[in-house]
Amino acid sequence: MANDASTVFDLVILGGGSGGYAAALRGAQLGLDVALIEKDKVGGTCLHRGCIPTKALLHAGEIADQARESEQFGVKATFEGIDVAAVHKYKDEVVSGLFKGLQGLIASRKVTYIQGEGRLSSPTSVDVNGQRIQGRHVLLATGSVPKSLPGLEIDGDRIISSDHALVLDRVPKSAIILGGGVIGVEFASAWKSFGTDVTIVEGLKHLVPVEDENSSKLLERAFRKRGIKFNLGTFFEKAEYTQDGVRVTLADGKQFEAEVLLVAIGRGPVSQGLGYEEAGVAMDRGYVLVDEYMRTNVPTISAVGDLVPTLQLAHVGFAEGILVAERLAGLKVVPIDYDGVPRVTYCHPEVASVGITEAKAKEVYGADKVVALKYNLAGNGRSKILKTAGEIKLVQVKDGAVVGVHMVGDRMGEQVGEAQLIYNWEALPAEVAQLIHAHPTQNEALGEAHLALAGKPLHSHD
Repeated sequence: MANDASTVFDLVILGGGSGGYAAALRGAQLGLDVALIEKDKVGGTCLHRGCIPTKALLHAGEIADQARESEQFGVKATFEGIDVAAVHKYKDEVVSGLFKGLQGLIASRKVTYIQGEGRLSSPTSVDVNGQRIQGRHVLLATGSVPKSLPGLEIDGDRIISSDHALVLDRVPKSAIILGGGVIGVEFASAWKSFGTDVTIVEGLKHLVPVEDENSSKLLERAFRKRGIKFNLGTFFEKAEYTQDGVRVTLADGKQFEAEVLLVAIGRGPVSQGLGYEEAGVAMDRGYVLVDEYMRTNVPTISAVGDLVPTLQLAHVGFAEGILVAERLAGLKVVPIDYDGVPRVTYCHPEVASVGITEAKAKEVYGADKVVALKYNLAGNGRSKILKTAGEIKLVQVKDGAVVGVHMVGDRMGEQVGEAQLIYNWEALPAEVAQLIHAHPTQNEALGEAHLALAGKPLHSHD
């Protein structure tokens, strides 16, 4: 390995996804000399194989549903089917435009961008393309890939991951989705809108099991209404090929057959064979272990994003990357409160939340110290116009702050911005209630819920 010792960067970043490029942009902005190494395309999973393309598919599905259902709004339209090639063209144009913008940002900040497969070669260097890139500090940000189960081989044809689902050249007639978390329910929603017969298999008791149980039950009710089938509370046993598809057997012997099986059980860290352990970095099940400032046990190495055991969300990666860059530049940084991170599942209807669940609040504060209130969107004019159903649920410490906001309904993801301010600024219900929310908006429902929690309900019953 040739040693290019002419330059020692302040920060060498291995991985150009959300966490890596955020650290690069912020670090360069603060005067650090930054090298960013990425084996594929800057933007990582979120931009190319995750957040952005999946939401484009979901929006295409929303348009399909609107065409089918237009007559209920007095509009005569005809739904003639899905042009898969055109859907991909639309999706790819969205991704391409954002990718070009990101490339321009990195160039404008004068980040040294190196395309190639890097490997940590010491606590202060990364080897890539036959060169050794030296740095005073190294940031590991190599992200994640779709996981599978022992004995379940993803073939990219009948048994697929989310990566394959995003480029599928057809709308499957039927699909089994293994996993009822965010990825599973989003693909279930999009495929159902496209006309696929969908069955979700989730081993835990509810869909989106990390959300408040009320949100899970509301989503399950909505999915039943849409004709999305699901089997809960029994784990996967095996999958085998049939003449023209896949058969899935559960632990209780129940069987399901479909054209494709989407394995959506989560994502695992990309860390194997990259030199982390050899450099002395502490690991657990493939994850790199860090403290609240994203520092590993090796003083010159930090890690962020899906590689570390925090929430696997692009905006968490952004925040962690920015924290590392600011810490290395000598700024005062504050650890991330992961409960205060907004979470959105972009199915139809959407599930959005910030803070802790009612069950968690009772565990932390005691059952007698927790108050929960539900505000039904049936009382919200804008939601009525949109013909969406759902609820906003508030979780409050008795006589204290709101510690959880849980929302189900179309476009609820757009309301989570105010919800995160309410949680993170430890707002009292009365303080939110005195704010005037525009009418008629769905955002008004958040204000109405806090009015009710403050003891002065307007468009809701006492």
